[in-house]
Amino acid sequence: MASSSELDKRPAVDPHEEPSHEWGWHGQLPKGTRIAGWLSAIFVFLMLIGNHHGQTENIYLVATGVAIIALLVWDAARRKKPWRR
Repeated sequence: MASSSELDKRPAVDPHEEPSHEWGWHGQLPKGTRIAGWLSAIFVFLMLIGNHHGQTENIYLVATGVAIIALLVWDAARRKKPWRR
């Protein structure tokens, strides 16, 4: 039976299954993804400024911006409180 310290030292990714692990690019870019999400939400709300004749465009822009922000807040709450066993 393996001790818990041996399990902690095992790599999370098997190099045989993921060859990219050896040269350093494996995983996600969580901080960059969050920054891109906030910039996208700001850009969507900036697109409200313009010569819109109807309100249909504004409704879709606001809904998209609110959805992006809701996902970012949900992600922050999920990271703050990880699932416990």
